[in-house]
Amino acid sequence: MQAFEAAARTLSFTAAGNELGVTQAAISQRIRLLEDRLGQKLFVRHPRSLSLTPVGRAWLPSIQDAFVRLGEGTSEVFGGTRQERQVTLRTTPVIQQNWLAPRLPAFQRDNPQIGARVVSAIWPDDFGPEGADIEIRYGRGEWSGVEAISLGEEAMLPACSPTLARRIQTPEDLAGQVLLHAVGFAVGWPTWLEQAGVPGLEDRCAAMTCDNQVMTLALASQSGGVALMHRRLLEKRDDLVAPLPLEVPSEEQFWLVRPAKRQPHEEAARLWDWLLECL
Repeated sequence: MQAFEAAARTLSFTAAGNELGVTQAAISQRIRLLEDRLGQKLFVRHPRSLSLTPVGRAWLPSIQDAFVRLGEGTSEVFGGTRQERQVTLRTTPVIQQNWLAPRLPAFQRDNPQIGARVVSAIWPDDFGPEGADIEIRYGRGEWSGVEAISLGEEAMLPACSPTLARRIQTPEDLAGQVLLHAVGFAVGWPTWLEQAGVPGLEDRCAAMTCDNQVMTLALASQSGGVALMHRRLLEKRDDLVAPLPLEVPSEEQFWLVRPAKRQPHEEAARLWDWLLECL
């Protein structure tokens, strides 16, 4: 239909192809397929020009009206004229809750004209430059095609509710507790327990495994067990405390990321600079 609208408006398959970024032959093929499906000819092909058939002329206003209404509906739902001033920021839910949520309100107060759209990514495959102006990723920073700035060195330490923390004075006190595991991190409970001098203690603990850190931290805050937590994310929480001081460094870090080959628009650049100031 898009091919028909462009060709009918310009009365040229070549001009329509240039407008839509395809070849003249591709437009001709699409029109032919459309005519076959409708069972009606839409164009009269002259040696050096095109003209619409009566059916084509009658149908064109309906198609154009449909595209107008589609554009209006898209503007209403996704922001319309504000879309150019909106910044899409993609990161994991745990970063959204623990790092972004305490900070973004200040950015909005200082920049009320800029809309921020925050979208979630849980697994490494969820990330990519398409559709996001800025990302906060977790890993070793080994991504191609992006500019990546580390948020700083990271370490893992136990976290639990203040009530449960009163019963944990030494690493041995973890025996019999529920250890909450979040998959996908280089440093897990076996590594931490080994560094704490109690290797294999997890065999004397109950275990619960979740596919994201948001859930392990939610369970820990409700005295449902002890989670391993990034030191950075513990700073803004008052429902979780570190019962033991040992921090195990991780080769993985949080990174501020944006596409390297795409020039950021003004609003995205402003949010990027503001986030860097938060480091």
